[in-house]
Amino acid sequence: MSKAKIAARKPVVAQPDEADLPEAWRRRPWVPVLIVLVLVVAVLGAGLLVDRALQPPVTAGLAGCQTSTQIAPHEFVGPQPMCITATHTYQATINTSQGPIVIQLHPQIAPVTVNNFVVLASHGYYNGLTFWKSEDWVVQSGDPRGDGRGGPGYGLPDEPSTDQWGLGSVGMARPPGGSVNGSQFFIEKGVWPGTGPTAVYNRFGTVLSGLDKVQLLQQGDTITSITIKVS
Repeated sequence: MSKAKIAARKPVVAQPDEADLPEAWRRRPWVPVLIVLVLVVAVLGAGLLVDRALQPPVTAGLAGCQTSTQIAPHEFVGPQPMCITATHTYQATINTSQGPIVIQLHPQIAPVTVNNFVVLASHGYYNGLTFWKSEDWVVQSGDPRGDGRGGPGYGLPDEPSTDQWGLGSVGMARPPGGSVNGSQFFIEKGVWPGTGPTAVYNRFGTVLSGLDKVQLLQQGDTITSITIKVS
């Protein structure tokens, strides 16, 4: 005589009973919601603190410098507010994957361009951007797109100079027929082809040291950070 098969019972999952909840929670059902909200706020706050900690330190002389309203990563509503003063001198150290390059900035020649570069650099705009262009006579960086067509969302006014271009000259990029780019800059490492520049490129700096590093830069090398010295 065969034995009747007994159907296997599914395990019963115990449901939380109201009696199992803490007394305070039963009296105030909004307490768990409040706890969750507090935890969310704490996590968001910690994230903001970490983000702020990762921002580059701002030189004391530039502590009051603010950017114009940012509307997207690497993009702003308009030009940067004036921050630099005629009573100070400014140097930029561009730390690259090939080593540091120290540049003397020339606010007496191109004040708007120098101010723009200082504000962007001191707020980390250039960190991580590549040298997307490297030719026999020039290297160029400052494009968030990395293809020569990017910028901060605005251009710069022409700031002509009678100073001669040459080895170590630093200027702003300018597409044919367009305005001076708001973030792309180049460093001259050889003789400008042909008869030299035929448009205004806002010469705003000169390499003081690290020209050997400029010569080593290749397409794809990066800017790790830029520090501004005010004196």
